[in-house]
Order: sequence, then structure tokens, then C-alpha cells
Amino acid sequence: MSSESVEVFEQYRARLLGLAYRMLGSAAEAEDIVQEAYLRWQSTEPGSVEAPSAWLAKVATNLCLNQLDSARNRRERYVGTWLPEPVLTPDSDLGPLETAEQRDTVSFAFLVLAERLSPTERAVFVLREAFGYSHREVAELIGLSEPNCRQLHRRARKRLAGTELSRSPTDLLDHRALVERFLTAAQDGDLVGLELMLATDVSSVTDGGGRPGVARRPLQGAAKVARYLAATASRSVADVQTRVREVNGVPALLAWSDSVLVGVLVPEIMGRSVTAVRIVADPDKLRFLGTQVARLSR
Repeated sequence: MSSESVEVFEQYRARLLGLAYRMLGSAAEAEDIVQEAYLRWQSTEPGSVEAPSAWLAKVATNLCLNQLDSARNRRERYVGTWLPEPVLTPDSDLGPLETAEQRDTVSFAFLVLAERLSPTERAVFVLREAFGYSHREVAELIGLSEPNCRQLHRRARKRLAGTELSRSPTDLLDHRALVERFLTAAQDGDLVGLELMLATDVSSVTDGGGRPGVARRPLQGAAKVARYLAATASRSVADVQTRVREVNGVPALLAWSDSVLVGVLVPEIMGRSVTAVRIVADPDKLRFLGTQVARLSR
């Protein structure tokens, strides 16, 4: 492959990674999709593809559709609660993230609910909302009729109603301050303070990949969630360092032990209350984010 062809592909690498991540909810699987797209790009004759962006988007989308079919079967057998792999945002590796719609489609709220969609519904929604393709262009990329794509988009929007979580800069600052107070209360064992920051019907789920010592069942209710978070923090506060960073579009807590990322807590915040707590403690799912943090620190 010529250096020019490699350069063309590199122009779209971040876009392809962002597309695959939104489709799969897994950064590791998204990287595999991008690598496979690159191999297919290598096999083309130089200059034979008139629109590289559309060609690569079509290849990546179809690879993701095939992956989703097998991923659904694996997740049905998943031990405990499945959560997406957390990623740092904003990060050019997962572009685009400029608009509210683009940021919404990397949120945990979206990625969790998107599991309810069929693979084609998810593809249509992501291509339309996150990448701004017209219904005609989406139809060409997926190989369906334009009316069919319009219907799939309407159906997906209906199933995802209520996941529009766009944050203004002011919201993010307020939410960061709330997360910092939240951390302090948990570390201090301040159950009353924690409960005041939690919605009455708050839920908490932890994805440990089936590893022992990690809660597998969701918790519901402010009192239960507060006790669980305070107990978890008290057990680990001595040898764990924490930091607030933007993860999947919201301020989140990252925890390290001996320079190893051991957990990420991603809160869902509405107004001044935490309405959901999602904790990822599976080392495999933390690898990509750990790499992002290490690269940025350098």
C-alpha cells in the first residue's frame, strides 16, 4: 500500500473508531473493527475508491452489524450486569464529539439502552444522529431502502426516548462539583450526606466481568446505594487514589491502586441528584481508558 493510501485511511481512523464504539459499546472490539477495515482498505487498488469516507463507513458499519449478532449471544450469557467500556471524553480518538447529539451517543445512558435495539436500528440511529448522514446516505451504507431506514430511525428514537443528556459547560462544572462532594461523603462514610445527593429511586450496577468480590446484582434505593458506596470506599480508601475526569461525556470517578486503574464510577445526574451509578471494575474493560490516561499524562 502506498504512503498516500495509508495517509488517506489515517484521516478517517478516529471517525471509524467513534462509529464502531457507538455501535458496539466496546473500545477493544471497536479497535478490532478499525483494524479489519484497514486490512480491507489495503486490498483495494490505489485510486479505485472514489469516496473513501463513505466506503470505509460502509465497511465498518457492516463489520459492526456482524459483530453485534455474535455479541448479543455472548451478553445473554454474561455473568452479572453488562456495562459498556468507559472512555475518556473529549478525546479525538473517538470523534466526532462536537455536537450535543454526538456526545449523547457516547453516554452510558445511550450505550446501555442501545442494547435494546436491533443491530440495524442501532446502525441507522448512530449514522443519522452521531454522524449526520441523510436517510438516503444511511440507506446506501446499510443496503436498505430509504423508507425502511426512516422507519427504523423512528422506531429507535421511540425506544431511546429520554436519553437526551446533553450537558452545557455550566452543567458539567456543576456536576463535577457534585461528584467531588459525592466522593468526599463516600470516603468519610457520611451516609446522610450521600443520601441527600442520591435520587430516591437511584440504582447502582457494577460490572466486574464475573470476578469474585464484585457485586453482581443491581441495588435500588438511596439508603441501600449509599451504604454500599460508603462500605466500598471505606475498604479501599487506604491504598486507592481517586480522580475526577470526564468519562463518556460526564464527570466520573477513576480509582487507581499502585498505578493500575481498578475502577470507574460513572454517575448519571439529573438536576442536582445522582439518578444512577454505574461502576466498571472489569480489568479488561478498563484497559483502553487506562491507555488514554497514560497517553495524556505523557
